[in-house]
Amino acid sequence: MPRVTKSLQAKTKHKKVLKATKGHYGARSRLFRTAKQSHIKSLQYAFRDRKNKKRVFRSLWISRINAGARELGVSYSVLINLFSKKNIILDRKILADIAVNDEQTFKKIVESAIA
Repeated sequence: MPRVTKSLQAKTKHKKVLKATKGHYGARSRLFRTAKQSHIKSLQYAFRDRKNKKRVFRSLWISRINAGARELGVSYSVLINLFSKKNIILDRKILADIAVNDEQTFKKIVESAIA
């Protein structure tokens, strides 16, 4: 009776990892052992950067709101303080979009906060 080998399962597993590491530099995309390490590390980076992405976008929105507000003679921190005092509830994502794409509406929002 012939012995049972794991060749098919191993080949399938190796192909799966090598497909995931396609585009990685050098041996990281060609040799299974290094590709496996590279794949694990790439998943760690992906997890970390999903969190960082939220931070980066928030800072981008704040920069855009600040730029729009300063054109109207108000700083970002003062504007956000006025919003909280007047109970104007708009998140930074929406405010940034309005500041960039619809300056007239943004101006009205800022004026309503100041008034």
